[in-house]
Amino acid sequence: MNIKRMTLAIMAMSCLASMQAAEKITSPDGKLTVIVDNENGSPTYQVSVGDVVFVEKSPLGLKLNFEDLTKGLTLKECKVNSVKETYDLKTIKQSHVTYEANVAVCQFEKGSTKMDIIFSVSNRDVAYRYKLYPRRARGGETLAAIVESEASSFVLPEGTTTFLCPQSTPMGGFARTSPSYETSYTLDDAMGKNGWGQGYSFPCLFKNGDKGWVLISETGTDGNYVACRLLNDGGARYKIGFPQQGEMNGWGTTNAAVSLPAETPWRTITVGTTLKNIVETTVPFDLVKPKYAPSRNYTYGAGSWSWIIGMDSSCNFDEQKRYIDFSAAMGYRSVLIDALWDKQIGYEKMAELSRYAQSKGVGIFLWYNSNGSWNDAPQSPLNKMNRSAARRQEMKWMQENGILGIKVDFFGGDKQAMMQLYEDILTDANDFGIQCIFHGCTLPRGWERMYPNYVASEAVLASENLHFGQGSCDAEAQNGCIHPFIRNTVGSMDFGGSTLNKYYNADNQHGTHRVTSDVYALAAAVLFQSSVQHFAMAPNNLTDAPAWAVDFMRKVPTTWDEVKFIDGYPGKYVILARRSGDKWFVVGANAEAQPLKKTISLPMFEKGAALKVYSDDAQLNGSVKTIKQNKKQQLAVTIPCNGGIVVTL
Repeated sequence: MNIKRMTLAIMAMSCLASMQAAEKITSPDGKLTVIVDNENGSPTYQVSVGDVVFVEKSPLGLKLNFEDLTKGLTLKECKVNSVKETYDLKTIKQSHVTYEANVAVCQFEKGSTKMDIIFSVSNRDVAYRYKLYPRRARGGETLAAIVESEASSFVLPEGTTTFLCPQSTPMGGFARTSPSYETSYTLDDAMGKNGWGQGYSFPCLFKNGDKGWVLISETGTDGNYVACRLLNDGGARYKIGFPQQGEMNGWGTTNAAVSLPAETPWRTITVGTTLKNIVETTVPFDLVKPKYAPSRNYTYGAGSWSWIIGMDSSCNFDEQKRYIDFSAAMGYRSVLIDALWDKQIGYEKMAELSRYAQSKGVGIFLWYNSNGSWNDAPQSPLNKMNRSAARRQEMKWMQENGILGIKVDFFGGDKQAMMQLYEDILTDANDFGIQCIFHGCTLPRGWERMYPNYVASEAVLASENLHFGQGSCDAEAQNGCIHPFIRNTVGSMDFGGSTLNKYYNADNQHGTHRVTSDVYALAAAVLFQSSVQHFAMAPNNLTDAPAWAVDFMRKVPTTWDEVKFIDGYPGKYVILARRSGDKWFVVGANAEAQPLKKTISLPMFEKGAALKVYSDDAQLNGSVKTIKQNKKQQLAVTIPCNGGIVVTL
């Protein structure tokens, strides 16, 4: 009889769980809707804009080492509050941000274990995270947990196409440094694939037929969790995947160890009927907070970089002195001195070089290897960034010699141990007033706001590939028309491009040759967002490049106050506008075989304004003309394949 009663009670509880009313969370403007449900004890959510579903009903939940929080849950309640926050941040696409959202805290229980699923719903973004609490047990409280996996998923509507970057297998590529988010995108592809077998790197873009777009990523990842990817099991469901075991030479766990109470990083979903919301979103930064105060007033600007043209041999005292003079002539803030400087220049001569640079009003960024034992990258300086004592001693030397920042390379992995290393480097560097750029690395996840001395990350097939292979040069415009819609939407991108050399060689006569125009190079300087940009400009450009192009590259900003999407399609063409102060730059590029002909609206320029228009003819010969803004505030533009357009005052 007791068994019967127990069975009936369990059935009743199961019925109650399945009958719980779904919770509806709407955006402040009422157009974006999230439905949170708990079907038979398993939480789900769905995202719609009006009547159009952008994310179908998708699973939620975590698996812990002591409890499975993906099933058998009871939804107690959802408390909804409105939030409005303003903040200023010089290092992202928009310097002043107002974030408004409705935030729902949905409380779930399973026995003595409690978990909140927190949703933040703005007019263009949905984000959710989990909060875990200590578990009460007979012997006391459980205050530590291992998150073994997430059920977090994104089920896309039938007919959705994908724009994705496959993740690499671990310990592959150059010197066994992968994965480092440096693979080519697949465009307009069907769902149901899993990349090269290891899923996809964030961010991930999807096209919901002719109804709009969905961008999926994550933010707020630090040393308290792992960085994640998207996995697909053959259908429309993409789910959160933890790092691969082989990363970091097999060292470290793929799970996340957390101290309770704990909050996970945010999973973010940006939706829009056009690409406007995707390009303009600030959600990676809206949901995070600074982890420490800046130790000084960090500044930003353009710089030069010899390695992309001259490779390792250019890393010598005399050539770097020449590049310092070049940066001074261009009015640039810095010079990036790449690998092997410790051997080919040395610490004593580097201190001398830094003093010389400072006398010219130029600062120095120095390259470092992150290693360590997680790959075979041999470039030095080695074993300076992977341990606190050595790192802080090195940074003290930098501070004493006026070094502006560092570029740390060859990470290759997303395990929690690697996330802790990123955080430790940033935290120590701030103590010494040093800015940080990362290469051969993971995607930044809100780091511009979390870490005040963080500048940018590579996490893309960047300009070095233009030197290494003609195929990358041939695809330069196509990639340039991808990054503003995917990689660069969620974080600063250290690309290192915009050369005016015809060839990627110091003599400008041999090697891989550029197929894009000079105007494309100018446009890319605006299309790609990073508060510090080390351009691939070379001293010879002062005499062998068009004066109008050099003059533009002298003055182009690297920090922006506003961005506006105008038109485009990933991999085909892009037209967008950025504002710095009161000056607007409207730029575009075309990767399609046929010339792109558009009439674009330019309400940011007054009627009758004298517009400076940089454009290409059919042979990619660039020129600059002054054109009067018409009464309709429109401009007809033609951009040839591999060409560009720039419009400013």
